[in-house]
Amino acid sequence: MTYSLRFAGLEQEDRINTNSKRALWAKCFVINSWDEWVGADRLLKWSEENLQKQAILKKQGADKNPKSGRSTQSKPKSSTEARADKEDLRNHVGRSKKRKVESGMEEKDAVSANKHVKILIPSTLKKQLLDDCEYVTQLGKLVKLPRSPCVDDIMTKYLDYKTKKDVAITESITEILKGLRTYFDKALPVMLLYKKELQQYQEAIEDNKSPSAVYGAEHLLRLFVKLPEILAHANIDEETLTQLLQNLHDFLKFLQKSQSTFFLSTYDVSSQGVEASSMEEDD
Repeated sequence: MTYSLRFAGLEQEDRINTNSKRALWAKCFVINSWDEWVGADRLLKWSEENLQKQAILKKQGADKNPKSGRSTQSKPKSSTEARADKEDLRNHVGRSKKRKVESGMEEKDAVSANKHVKILIPSTLKKQLLDDCEYVTQLGKLVKLPRSPCVDDIMTKYLDYKTKKDVAITESITEILKGLRTYFDKALPVMLLYKKELQQYQEAIEDNKSPSAVYGAEHLLRLFVKLPEILAHANIDEETLTQLLQNLHDFLKFLQKSQSTFFLSTYDVSSQGVEASSMEEDD
């Protein structure tokens, strides 16, 4: 059914302009008889053509639902009129189905875009992150590269640790670690390095080496700070995401358990050369 829509409540003191208020009404307008929220995509423009369609649909609704005690007698329609009515109805139904499909897709995309992902980092590892930031940004100290154990080594140790408990999960854990390694290698130069570390990265990653073979737990831990943002935009269904987050939390516990082995207690490399190079470039 098509309804006429009137906009009410537009007082002079309203600071919202008319167009904005109409958009708001269109988004929140309720059809009382169906309790259905109607979006702007389902509202038709006020035109002679749409008014005619409304009249046709109203007439068809009245014919199908006659009031009790009254007879509905009407003149028989010509074949041309009948065909026109059927065509209008067919077009209306087609557009309605299309709008429902598009609305469903938009809704799915909106849910995906607004997906909330949270990774809980243990308190001792949070302190590790703070110390890491202070060493690089305040004290001008960098992690000596290549690191041992490197990210690849840590992931191998984690796989061994998990498969000793349950061999059946080897394949699933391997896939998760493979994805985590890919995220690390891609994200490191883009979002995991401080400015003072960029020159070191360019010198350390040579001959197509992967960052996961050069960097260690210090930089891997930084990835977990960025992962919620990355995963929120990834095309992952809710069930898979929940399982993935469980495994990521378990991996963090593994890092925490071996924190003294995987992480440096102090950074040795000075970043003064990098700072001087940055100043020259700025000049």
